[in-house]
Amino acid sequence: MWGLRSSRTVILGLATVVFVFACFLPLLYMIALSLEPGSVARTYRVLLLDARQRDLLYNSAALGGGAALLSTVLGVPLGVGLAWLAIPCKRLFRLALVAPLLLPPYVVGLAWIYLGSSTGIVATVAGRDFLSEWTYSLSAAIAVLGLVYYPLSMLATEVAVRRVDARLEEAALLVAPPGRVFAKITLPLAAPAIGAAALVIFVLAVSDFGVPGLLRVRVFTTEVFTAFSALYDFGRATALTVPLMVLATIVAVVATALVGDRLVAGRRALGGSRPLGFDRWRITISLFGAVVLIAALAMPLAVLVREALGAESIATVVRGSWSAIQASIMLAAIGATLVVAIAVWLGYARARAGLVVGRLADVLFVVLFAVPSTVVGVGLIGLWNRAGPFGQLYATDAMLLLAYLARFVPVAALVLAASVRQVPVSHEEAAAVAGAGWLRTVFRIVMPQAKLGILAAWIVAFILSFGELGASVLVAPPGESTLPIRIYTLIANTPSSHVAALALLQAAVIFGPLAVLGLATRSREVG
Repeated sequence: MWGLRSSRTVILGLATVVFVFACFLPLLYMIALSLEPGSVARTYRVLLLDARQRDLLYNSAALGGGAALLSTVLGVPLGVGLAWLAIPCKRLFRLALVAPLLLPPYVVGLAWIYLGSSTGIVATVAGRDFLSEWTYSLSAAIAVLGLVYYPLSMLATEVAVRRVDARLEEAALLVAPPGRVFAKITLPLAAPAIGAAALVIFVLAVSDFGVPGLLRVRVFTTEVFTAFSALYDFGRATALTVPLMVLATIVAVVATALVGDRLVAGRRALGGSRPLGFDRWRITISLFGAVVLIAALAMPLAVLVREALGAESIATVVRGSWSAIQASIMLAAIGATLVVAIAVWLGYARARAGLVVGRLADVLFVVLFAVPSTVVGVGLIGLWNRAGPFGQLYATDAMLLLAYLARFVPVAALVLAASVRQVPVSHEEAAAVAGAGWLRTVFRIVMPQAKLGILAAWIVAFILSFGELGASVLVAPPGESTLPIRIYTLIANTPSSHVAALALLQAAVIFGPLAVLGLATRSREVG
């Protein structure tokens, strides 16, 4: 089955080659160029810890740490509630709580900017507008990213708590109150997964470009963008990626070590019934979830709606950006299809890999997904902006598709690995004994059972591609624009009502696929 000419070897080999070409080559090119003789000292002296670099390091670390802490504080109680409690309409409640994660962070940041500039609620003391000042601050960026990323902590906590043997908790409830049982039994057993989620959130926050760019917070990602787009200093942009890449690698290794093989484990492994002693927490958790939803979803959308209603004609605003809207939808759909077409084979290989190879693959996927979008954009430009065959694709929409592949194949591969993991290997072995070839077995047995995971991976890739900003704003062809690029470039010199209307349209396009996924998972609801 693994012969040089076997279908399994050929297809998985081709998928790996495309993966390396799309995800690795831009980064490797940047690193190789910066290590040329005579350029090392000039390129990397920017990393010397002068006052400017210390500020960047402090802001980046504080942004990541603060967002991870806030997300954990918000996500852990909600995850426990979803795992334990009989909350009414739990499926819809879970989907609503996940929704903020699907909004592009810069859209939420934009809503907070409009909220801070609202004349009716501004707090002034001694002539100072404290709310507006706070809006453009590190703490505001932490709040925005914490509210965007808390669903990651919530989902990780729910899965971890469901894995705890309910018999341990039920036995402890006979002699101890629920709070003590949670603190002494449930929380320690779920702590590795919670910690791993916090580390991932830390890296995602440190790697974000849109929110610190909007809120004028100087971090490494904004410096990379400025070094390349404003100064066209490729060496400085490359050097500034080093701290981010080192950090992403360390965090990925630690997170994978904490979670282990459960990173791609399927829901079949979840076990245990719901302990009855925790029902008294249902109202408290439900109210807490409602408050979080108001802050993370309802209030930002309400602010955007209020601003959009100030436009003379929303239809005129949409018509003025129609080409960007069409391009975004088309490119996101094509990009998501290409991402899944590659990731489905990588996910299969990861699900069937041995322990050591699987752990290394998990680390690799997490590291590549954590690469900041601005770094991906700079790497793509450096690799493709040249004469010859590579240069034929430069200044075309293919650059945007390459950016989507580089950024989202790793996360799609993890999603699909978890889905394929649910299909028992014995099914494939039985098909092989019956004489079916590997390719037929995959298409007739594995993929039909993993179809929900494939749909979820496509929707995730579409949503992420539709909201991608950092790489797109660098590699987009001259005269071409996607909706995120148009929103970002219109902020400075366009009425807020126009920008808010486009941001709402982007949110509507994103929540459509979420509704489809919710309907598809209705039969898979876990009580």
